[in-house]
Amino acid sequence: MEVKTRQLKRVDVVEVSGRVDSASAPRLEDALQGILNQGRFHIVVDMTGLEYLSSAGLRVLVAALKESRRWNRGDVRLANVPERIQGVLSLAGLDVLFAGYDTTVDAVGSF
Repeated sequence: MEVKTRQLKRVDVVEVSGRVDSASAPRLEDALQGILNQGRFHIVVDMTGLEYLSSAGLRVLVAALKESRRWNRGDVRLANVPERIQGVLSLAGLDVLFAGYDTTVDAVGSF
C-alpha cells in the first residue's frame, strides 16, 4: 500500500493505492491522524489506485470521519472510488456516510 498526502489551501488530499488490509491500515491511519492533529479537518481520500479495502481500512476511514465531523469542523470525502470498493462501502452500509465524487477536483471543490 502507498499513501501520499498533499496539502492544498483549504483541503488535504490523501492518495491511497494498493491494498488496505489489517497490516497496512495503520499507515493510512497515521496519515489521516497526522492531518487531523494539525487542525485540518477537510480531507479528500483519492482512491484511484486502491485495489482492496478490508474492514480495518473501513474502521480507519470511519474514525477519521467521526473526528473531522466532531463539532461540525469538517468532513472526509471520497474521490475516484473504484466500483469494487464502492460495492464494499455499500455492503457495509457506509456509502450513505461518505460523499463520493467522480474526480478529485470535484471533491476538493465541494468544500
